[in-house]
Amino acid sequence: MNDKKDKTILIEGVTKEGQKFRPSDWAERMSGRGATFRNSRIHYSPLLQSTVNKQGFKCVLLDERLKESNPALYQSILDFAEKNNLKICQDDDDEDDESV
Repeated sequence: MNDKKDKTILIEGVTKEGQKFRPSDWAERMSGRGATFRNSRIHYSPLLQSTVNKQGFKCVLLDERLKESNPALYQSILDFAEKNNLKICQDDDDEDDESV
């Protein structure tokens, strides 16, 4: 099924209280945790990517397939988001809110 393949979680760089999350490079740091180095270049994982939403907040797109390939990293990203009170949206919550 494509539904599981395409299922993502959007972690927004804004707290549930509406405050912009700092440091400003947090999304790049998170996506870098899934990156590899080959031929002197960094290659970001398609399962963990930084992006910017329509409101201009930095975000992380977390593909649920990461849970299968690297469960510890997947859980640590979600724990980080919860600990820092960041907004978390799943693709089945409200698709209009997640467009980036």
